[in-house]
Amino acid sequence: MTNNAPSLLQMLAELIAAPSMSSVSPEFDTDNMGVINLLAEWCRTLGFEVEILPLPNQPHKANLIATLGSGSGGLVLAGHTDTVPYDEGRWSHDPFRLTEQQGRLYGLGTSDMKGFFALALEATKSFKKDELKQPLILLATADEESSMEGARALVDLGRPLARYAVIGEPTGMRPVNAHKGIMMEGITLSGLSGHSSDPTLGVSALEGMHKVIGDLIAWREELQARHHDPRFRVPVPTLNLGHIHGGDNPNRICGCCQLHIDLRPLPGMELDELRDTLNRRLHTLLGETKLGWEVHRLFEGTPSMHTPDTSEIVKAAEKLTGFDSEAVAFCTEGPYLNELGMETIILGPGDIDQAHQPDEFLALDRLQPTVELLRQFIQRFCL
Repeated sequence: MTNNAPSLLQMLAELIAAPSMSSVSPEFDTDNMGVINLLAEWCRTLGFEVEILPLPNQPHKANLIATLGSGSGGLVLAGHTDTVPYDEGRWSHDPFRLTEQQGRLYGLGTSDMKGFFALALEATKSFKKDELKQPLILLATADEESSMEGARALVDLGRPLARYAVIGEPTGMRPVNAHKGIMMEGITLSGLSGHSSDPTLGVSALEGMHKVIGDLIAWREELQARHHDPRFRVPVPTLNLGHIHGGDNPNRICGCCQLHIDLRPLPGMELDELRDTLNRRLHTLLGETKLGWEVHRLFEGTPSMHTPDTSEIVKAAEKLTGFDSEAVAFCTEGPYLNELGMETIILGPGDIDQAHQPDEFLALDRLQPTVELLRQFIQRFCL
């Protein structure tokens, strides 16, 4: 294996300089091909076999699977190539230029999480292809910050296949083996507009939504009484009423009303079962009224994740870091890799407090410890 890849800091600088924002707002959304092409070039230099896989619904974006060695099992070092948009005018540094200052490396994606790729490749430089008894795979995905389409495309493809995976999301170098899921649903009620002076002239969707909100709060109480996981700082599932709009004037009976909700389930709670329950409750509540209703997904949702404490990757992460595995509230691509049959841990050098913030940074003193940690993972699961 040749070792002509750039230095660690040069890789970090080039990754940060390549815009790769994903957003549900088209004006902020960009492709990720600049990052994918850099990673592909460096991986080939290090002897990896590289595949670039355009997303089925967004061919201007792509996943990358780079494989060093062959055989079954092995280890995936994974991350997402996209960042969130940045707040123009609120950064003290150019978000697309790696800036070192007071022991920190500033730049969009340093912590969340393009910086992880440079550290993973730096760790890889220590190994030769013919040393590996199990394959080492670098996985780079698209659109984690907006749609999870990259991860879902991998599930549909049925690849990559390995035994274990480390996703380098910002966890402060502490292993995470569980997180909540997320589903966001829109509920629309359709009534009949009419003059407000005579209630018999219409059917108020707004008053109907009042009943729906009461039932959702009751459902939330039932879920929180039934499900509890002390590993989480908020140890129960949450249901937030985040947005409501209905009607257009005080003197008109409201003919249409829409509510958006956010539900964060604990591990063991299935998204499809929750959606079925929501629909059944609405049918019971509104079935005898003159209101029409429908529920639609605001996005596909992300399942919760739990990799058992007995997993070899969890035990290795705990031993190597000196920390017990934890549970967090934010979502990752972990459940999709678990669905592919990999036992997955979330572990990276950044801090979640830096994610999605102006002046995002990665501490310099995290670089070499992360490289050494990843070397030990490779040694343990590939050699």
